Amino acid sequence: MSTERALRVSQSIKRELSDMLRRDLKDPRLSGLISFTEVECTSDLRNVKVFVSVFGTSANAINQENEPRKTLPSGALELTPAEKATQGVLSCLNEESGYIRGELCRRLKLRFAPELQFLPDISLERGSKVTEILAKISRGEV
Repeated sequence: MSTERALRVSQSIKRELSDMLRRDLKDPRLSGLISFTEVECTSDLRNVKVFVSVFGTSANAINQENEPRKTLPSGALELTPAEKATQGVLSCLNEESGYIRGELCRRLKLRFAPELQFLPDISLERGSKVTEILAKISRGEV
């Protein structure tokens, strides 16, 4: 199968996922600004990776972002409210993946419903950190 078709189907999946999120999926964990930033299909259209970014948490969560992170007894750092929100959205999308697969198959008239894998997209966070570092360098702080 051609990679052009995989790219076209990827874009169609991205568009349909956004439409489903806006109209069909009603779950309290799906709050804030949720964006499907990238959709990668395999050439046989059986497996799909969907990269999701989540913005917009409650005012309390934004205020808590500046507080130092606590270390858990296991030695790992406690999740920030933004990370917790992202994990909640991803778990909800993964739980609803059966419904989403069926709807994608019906809407796009695909022969096989692709196996969906929802993953966090950290490229925007990484980009903002690089921008912040560059701003510090230009101010002479580093």
